[in-house]
Amino acid sequence: MPVVSTSNLCKNYGRIAALRGVSVTVEAGTIYGLLGQNGAGKSTLVKILLGIVKKSNGEANLLGAPAGTTAIRNRVGYLPEDHLFPGYHSARSLLDFYGRLYGLSRAERRGRADEALDVVGLRKRMDSKIRTYSKGMKQRLGIAQAFFHNPDVIFLDEPTDGVDPVGRKEIRDLLQRLKSEGCTIFVNSHLLGEVELISDRVAILNQGQIVREGTVADLTRQTNRYTIRLADGQAFPTEDVRALGFPVTAHNPFHDVEIPEGKTIDPVLHLLQRERLSLRHLVETKQTLEDVFVQMVESGEPGTDRRQGKTAPLPTAKRAE
Repeated sequence: MPVVSTSNLCKNYGRIAALRGVSVTVEAGTIYGLLGQNGAGKSTLVKILLGIVKKSNGEANLLGAPAGTTAIRNRVGYLPEDHLFPGYHSARSLLDFYGRLYGLSRAERRGRADEALDVVGLRKRMDSKIRTYSKGMKQRLGIAQAFFHNPDVIFLDEPTDGVDPVGRKEIRDLLQRLKSEGCTIFVNSHLLGEVELISDRVAILNQGQIVREGTVADLTRQTNRYTIRLADGQAFPTEDVRALGFPVTAHNPFHDVEIPEGKTIDPVLHLLQRERLSLRHLVETKQTLEDVFVQMVESGEPGTDRRQGKTAPLPTAKRAE
């Protein structure tokens, strides 16, 4: 049974359609990345699954029960995007507070707090007031409280926001560790590179609709271009390859060969072999997740202007006469 499943899920805020027929399935023990601009509907989807927001139409299920079912809440961890922990708490006292809400014994709370804060790199500062923490430290603490009670599924909204590169690597490693222990992780983010590195499956949400979904490998595969390099001192037969109907772009010492619809790279390879040219590099070009995202998202973030290939001139300071 999927951990998360939605079918034709819709949410309207008055005349604004935040979600328009969203259908997703998240299998147990996987990391699922949901990409989208601010305002695309990512947080709304998560809040419906958690029972924080009511759906307008469609189906939404979490851990085999309708979204919002009270009985499953202690099996779920959640880090909202704009979390705000009381500054008078320390990391240790905050986790103790959450542990009491989850019904953990005093011994369980103490043991798990030490372990969780050690995992996220806050053990040395566990007794410092949260008001003294940096944004990255607060983010680490937020992740600790999300997995503190050993949930079956964790929802993380922008988990690496404000974290330095080393910290982001540590968080990625932590999420992989949680996954290896059987936890399912649902990650909302607009940091495409982070999602690309950790996710088993990815969905792109645009204006309340899923526009692409699949594994990272499937989404980034590009079968119509190859990069070729010959042995040093050999000239690439650009015009001969173009005569075969294959566009070529040179960026020495490499050449990009585009494969027209219905053709393969084989005629180019046969030509190189016939000309006794030595192949040193042949790689099918892949797109990045960012490339796919930019192609699929048709408009800018709500409230901003999307400039189609044009850059507005920067304002120039008026020179003193």
